Amino acid sequence: MTGTAIEAHALTRQFGRRSRALHDCSFRLPTGRVCAVVGPNGAGKSTLLALAAGLDRPTSGTLSVLGTSPGEARARVAYVAQEKPLHPRLTIADTLRFGAELNAGRWDMAVAERVVSGAGLDMAARVRTLSGGQRTRVALALALGKRAELLLLDEPMADLDPLARHQLMGTLMAEAAEHGTTVVMSSHIVGELADACDHLLLVSDGQVRLGGGIDDLTTAHALVTGARPAADLAPHTVIESRATGRGLTALIRPEGPLGDGWEVSEPSLEELVLAHLRTPDAPVLLTPGTTARAGRGVTA
Repeated sequence: MTGTAIEAHALTRQFGRRSRALHDCSFRLPTGRVCAVVGPNGAGKSTLLALAAGLDRPTSGTLSVLGTSPGEARARVAYVAQEKPLHPRLTIADTLRFGAELNAGRWDMAVAERVVSGAGLDMAARVRTLSGGQRTRVALALALGKRAELLLLDEPMADLDPLARHQLMGTLMAEAAEHGTTVVMSSHIVGELADACDHLLLVSDGQVRLGGGIDDLTTAHALVTGARPAADLAPHTVIESRATGRGLTALIRPEGPLGDGWEVSEPSLEELVLAHLRTPDAPVLLTPGTTARAGRGVTA
């Protein structure tokens, strides 16, 4: 059976009495996947990644990372936060040497230097002089140089231009494929994720509402258009429907054959994600490999 990178059971993280970032969140992510974590602002994506990185503790529920607690798995995990916290007075070369000292025995300086050199950066430049995109390169160099089994990346490409995003995404995917690294990456750029990721976790209102292999999720849905009344779709699970001209367009989960008069196509990842974001009360769908298994959680 495929190993488990992250598994949550009834995971809840509450801040104060009223603010709740995650609530009763349960899912399983197999190892070796490149997983996109998507959802609206404030949905709980960053909180989930911070918990998996061992930088925060849940209020209740259980969370396991690589078969153990997040704290015990920390040496096998690399995490890049949105803020890209780097020491401003260190040079790039000093930063990479610091990474090597902290990760002795598993550090790959060649990979780290290759990520940095892709932008022609001066290794003697101090971090405080770097632009946001350049700091991102250095942070990703530290993450990839660690040779971690699990990469947790919180909006890693947000401050990069399109060409730099394309280049770094290619580097990230090549390294992950070569070493079997599991990558979990939050992002708002859904269109770019379709080519890079093979797994999806859609987080909304503190819960995973949609989870599984991207191919499995898209084939479980159908985009239908026709000059038919909405009542004709009653036997099926309708995620979203809207009037289009004289007809109707809907994203559904078919519960059997469709009647005549419907044009049927498979939705794109972007169409699937946007429809679920616009309909946060749609029924949860976790494919079998993403359903948390009873008794497998580890208290964080």
